[in-house]
Amino acid sequence: MIKTVLLGLAALLALWVGAGLALVALSGPFEPSGRYVDIGGRKLRLVCAGPKSDQPVIWMEAGAWGLAADFAAIQQRLAAEGIRSCAYDRAGMGFSDPGPKPRDSAAIAADLARLIAASGETGPFVFMAHSMAGQHIRLYAGRHPDQVAGLVLLEATTPEMAESPGAQKFLDRVQMVARASAIAGSLGLSKIAYYKGDRIGLPPQGQAEKRHAFVSGRHARTAADEVLVWPQGAVQATAAPLDPNWPVAVITAGNAELMAGWNSARRAPERNSRAGYYENESKAGHATLLGLTHSDAVLRGVDHVLAAIRTPPAQP
Repeated sequence: MIKTVLLGLAALLALWVGAGLALVALSGPFEPSGRYVDIGGRKLRLVCAGPKSDQPVIWMEAGAWGLAADFAAIQQRLAAEGIRSCAYDRAGMGFSDPGPKPRDSAAIAADLARLIAASGETGPFVFMAHSMAGQHIRLYAGRHPDQVAGLVLLEATTPEMAESPGAQKFLDRVQMVARASAIAGSLGLSKIAYYKGDRIGLPPQGQAEKRHAFVSGRHARTAADEVLVWPQGAVQATAAPLDPNWPVAVITAGNAELMAGWNSARRAPERNSRAGYYENESKAGHATLLGLTHSDAVLRGVDHVLAAIRTPPAQP
């Protein structure tokens, strides 16, 4: 009886995985955009868009489970306005080579420094961070202040959020999801959900890249590696001060009243800035804030930071 049940489950699993593989195959030929930059024996995928100019380049860091494709809609909008931007896949995420563990904020900030140095792009930059990337960029900025012109933080985590009520319970849930998704991805179980991979609202190329990453076992395992060391990254970022002369835009999403506690912590960098800007896009979600539908709010934040950069701080 037990043997029959196990054989039946194995057959169902094989059918499930086979159906997923068929869906991915039927999606057609696929080639990631961008180029691969060597950072010392490893290559990271870099996607830059828009013309080079005297304006700072917007350098983008995706959140948990994210990759360069997360910013495809925003890059498209920025390029149309003549603003250059660069997004990349972290080590082991999307289409980049894996990197050594732990995948904490210190490792990510170190990789970012190598990538920028090898990219051919000239700083200082405006850094845009979504979600968990907030603490990665906080650490990078503290270590490389000469490379920072301003910050645009989109639903971004801050070290201050670790002190918010319910933070540990939220983190426990996220880490549980990370472990489960790593197992599902490694077994090929997520491939059946290929067409659910884009929950942002991306243009076609970004959508295809997001879907391929969503069903990748390696991507899921690396995402879990990052999420499981989130607390260490928060501690690392706490030690990184923010220069109050940097213009900072903070954009949040959803019900402002419901998220008041979280958003107060998210706004800490904006309150610390000589030229802070805050906007809540109530109709957007945590992911859809990056999509075509809600990109106006993000561009307003970018415009504020670029305008503030052109207006130097008053001398004491």
